[in-house]
Amino acid sequence: MKHLTILVPDGENNLSSIVGAYKIFTRANAYQKELGKREVLQIELAGTSSEVDFYNGLFTARPHKHISAISKTDLIIVPSLNHNYQQAIKGNGSLIDWIGQQYRNGANVASICTGAYLLAAAGLLDGKSCSTHWLAADQLKQLYPKVHVQTDQLITDEQGIYTNGGAYSFLNLILYLVEKYYNRETAIFCSKVFQIEIDRQCQSAFIIFNGQRKHSDELIKKAQQYIESQLDEKISIEDLAAHFSIGRRNFDRRFIKATGNTPTEYAQRVKVEAAKKAFETSRKTINEVMYEVGYSDLKAFREVFRKITGLSPLEYRNRYNKDAQVISKM
Repeated sequence: MKHLTILVPDGENNLSSIVGAYKIFTRANAYQKELGKREVLQIELAGTSSEVDFYNGLFTARPHKHISAISKTDLIIVPSLNHNYQQAIKGNGSLIDWIGQQYRNGANVASICTGAYLLAAAGLLDGKSCSTHWLAADQLKQLYPKVHVQTDQLITDEQGIYTNGGAYSFLNLILYLVEKYYNRETAIFCSKVFQIEIDRQCQSAFIIFNGQRKHSDELIKKAQQYIESQLDEKISIEDLAAHFSIGRRNFDRRFIKATGNTPTEYAQRVKVEAAKKAFETSRKTINEVMYEVGYSDLKAFREVFRKITGLSPLEYRNRYNKDAQVISKM
């Protein structure tokens, strides 16, 4: 039997990702026993404190063991953190060291949502792909530039390290791990019992693009404002650079350094975000929205929209616009 450690870090963390992981893996074990087979994982919660409070003491978790009592484990689940990531890193130094040592000893490690910050602090994500909540991605990139943050990916799987996107998407990661450690049949069973959509790989449709403004390059901020104010225009990046009296190559370099996107990518994301809001809140046709955000070629609009959201414009509208859902059923 392999050993699974679900961590309970000190500080304000997300209880649901701890409980959810525990419940699904426990049910997977029970399913094996119902089939007359042995349990696959010995499941234990571990941390550095005997009790950890959640939500101002409303709930309390009592880990089975202190991490020092676990000399070897096969799989570690790192739960989501709540917002103050740097404080969580400072308050969990011994836990971070333990994760790193266990990985070097052969354990696989899976982080849920912003739990990726603890893996990054342990140095385990350097040079590797990583997903996290899209709201936390920019800060993760800034703090740990060696990490290849893949905001659109729901799950990453690289060299025994698994990460996933935001919030309750951790349920998809747990199903993914159930299939890895048990089998496909057990993963499908758990997906049906807990009513979780299986094989979901993308979180792009959930991302709300607010523009990357956490930088100090005032010229690029002005360029961002200009792009956002010209939604209905097809923007020439050459003309934009000339407008701000800067060479194209230098403009691109500064824009990428400040925002993480090329000027073209930024303009596309701004336009697609405006299109998403139009699809969510109005009965406008695909063509009407396309023209409003500066596209005249339907094929090009569809390709950019799908690249950024993972859905076609029609699929997005039908999923997120209540009126569109009603119309499609008539």
